[in-house]
Parts: sequence; structure tokens; C-alpha cells
Amino acid sequence: MTTTSTAVLPPLQIGRHTIESPVVLAPMAGITNRAFRKLCREYGNQGLDQGGASGATSLYVSEMITSRALVERTPESMRLIEHDPEEDPRSIQLYGVDPATVAAAVRMLVTEDRADHIDLNFGCPVPKVTRKGGGAALPWKRDLFEAIVRGAVREASPYDVPVTVKMRKGIDDDHLTYLEAGRTAERAGVAAVALHGRTASQAYSGEADWSAIARLKEAVKTIPVLGNGDIWSAEDAVRMTRETGCDGVVVGRGCLGRPWLFTDLAAAFAGAPARVEPTLGEVTATMRRHTEYLIDFYDDEYKACRDIRKHIAWYLKGFPAGSTVRHQLALVDSMEALDRLIATMDPSATWPGEAAEGQRGRAGSPRHVALPEGWLESRELSEAHRQAVAEAELSVSGG
Repeated sequence: MTTTSTAVLPPLQIGRHTIESPVVLAPMAGITNRAFRKLCREYGNQGLDQGGASGATSLYVSEMITSRALVERTPESMRLIEHDPEEDPRSIQLYGVDPATVAAAVRMLVTEDRADHIDLNFGCPVPKVTRKGGGAALPWKRDLFEAIVRGAVREASPYDVPVTVKMRKGIDDDHLTYLEAGRTAERAGVAAVALHGRTASQAYSGEADWSAIARLKEAVKTIPVLGNGDIWSAEDAVRMTRETGCDGVVVGRGCLGRPWLFTDLAAAFAGAPARVEPTLGEVTATMRRHTEYLIDFYDDEYKACRDIRKHIAWYLKGFPAGSTVRHQLALVDSMEALDRLIATMDPSATWPGEAAEGQRGRAGSPRHVALPEGWLESRELSEAHRQAVAEAELSVSGG
């Protein structure tokens, strides 16, 4: 471990939930399933221990669940909302475009005691979603955005389940929505708003605009504002809170192949300077434990091994594993094969420093945002566009 800067922040209050470390695991499709959340939670708890804090660790949010699929109780969506017994609060992110369907999904979650916190996704930049007016395109339609948020809060409030909103700056630099959407969400009764400091047109390219997070913090007065984008280390998180005044951070790609980042984050915000710098042996042990958790999640060893493949390059980033072993690991299909390949690596290899740090995951390049025809002509939802947004939900149905 090395020592570095810290910034003691007060616990994050999300409705009735007090989160000791003001850190949220961002929902990531195909990543933040029950297995990965468990791994991150274990490391986050270690960071709280180092800082001398106690209580709930960070907030670990499920991967995005489609509200229509949830209402239809598709087997996949029902599996994705499962939580470990020790998960508290149980956090689920919903995606939806129809106010009635989103409200029905929230009602199902709260009346059946399946969630303690619900996050609404208004930040997805994927073309198949924005092309129908969903995700990051949706806040452009002010009435639709407000109807969805108000409906979710209305259903969740009697059960004391807080609702939060995660969004982007807007569609592009000429069509920004985040300040108005933040104030609308605040008036609607959400417990917090989170902003990814990029537009949909940026996708994951370029740099996140942290100044937008600061502006949102100035605009939203009564609830926490969380910052998201380009947090690759605990130092980045500390710097974001200092530069923007945000109440907490949302971490996505920075923890890919590095769940111990939650140890660093919890320690930093609790005032402890220690940082985790694992050996290759410690990294492969974590990778193996991740696979075991995936086997439990899928109840299928082969599916678990197929899943862990996409994490392997992130885990081994910067380490001297060799191209042949890396290639074979990308084809692993059993725990036996995984163990055999791990055994060929040097467990004493030390943390490679800068080579293992920095950006990970997808980046891409800026792009034109696909939208329904005429979407930008009005800030209100027309009858012609009602069918488009209905199809947006159907296009990702299935969980």
C-alpha cells in the first residue's frame, strides 16, 4: 500500500438510508450483477474498517432493469433483481419510457418488498434506445420526464423507498437538459440526482465535464447531488468533490477489474490514506472469487466462465501475464481451466503502478445521436412521438 491524500466527507443520506461512504457503484449492463456487487461490497467494507467507520458501506446498484420486462415478470428480469441476504440497502435501477409502466414496476418492487432504493435511468446513450426517444434523449421532453419521475415517487413514497435519478448533461452541447431536469426531479420528490458529465453524443469519449456537476449542485438546493465520470482512482473522487462541491461520487468503469477501488474510496472518504496495491497472486485470487460468485449467480459453471472472460483483461491490466495466457484466459470454460492458467503466472509479481491505473472499459468517439424524426422540434411530447417512446421500451424488453 501507498499513502496519499484524503477528504473526509459526511455520510451520504439517500432518503432514510445513511451511506457511510459517499460512493455509489454505477449500474453497468452485464457487469453489476449480484456477484460483482458482492465483491465490491466486500472491498468497500474493508475500506470502512480502515477508516474506523461503521454502518452501511457504499450504495451498490443493480444493472439496469427494463420496467416492462419487470411488470411482465420475465425470468431474466426476476433473476436480475435478486439480492444477497446481506445487501442493505437493496438497490435497483429501472429503465422505462412509459409513466404507467414505470409506476407499475415501482409498485411491484415496493409492495413485494424487493427493493430499498430505486434509481431511474435517464442517461443511456445507446442508439437503439435514443432512436426511440429513451435514455439520455428522454429529458428533452419535459412533460414525459416529469410524469415518469412523479409516478415513481408517488408509488414508492408510502413504503419509504427513496427514488433517485441518474442522467447526462443532455443530447449534445446544443441541447442540454440537466439543470432543468435536476430541478424538476427535486420538485417531484426524488432523494438525490446523479450527473454523468457527458452528453449522449459524447458517449464515453473525451473528458467528463465536472463543471456541469458544480452547476447542478448550485441549481439543486435540497437534495444530494452526485458526480459521475472519469473517476479512475480515490484521488479522482476526492478531487471531484473538492472541485464541484458534490455530495458523493458514482463510480462505473473505474472499478472494472479493480473492485478494491471501493476499499480505496471508503478509506479516502473516512480519512485513511492507505491504498490497495495487490500482487498478481492477490489479483488472480480476486478474479477466481469473482468467478465463484458468478457460478452461484448463474447456477451454471460454463455461463459463469463465459461471463468472467470480459473481466480478465481489466484484472490483468499492466501485469506481466503474457499474450498466450491472456488469450487462453479469454476462452476459459471451467474453473479447472481457470485454475490451470492462474498457476502459470507469477503470484509474487508486484503492482505495476501507472500501467495498471487510469482509464479502462469502453471509450469510443463522439457521434451523432439517433433520435425520432422531429424529436428536437418541441420540448413537449407529441402524439406522433408517443408511439416511438413506447417502442423504445419494447426494444430493450427482457431485462
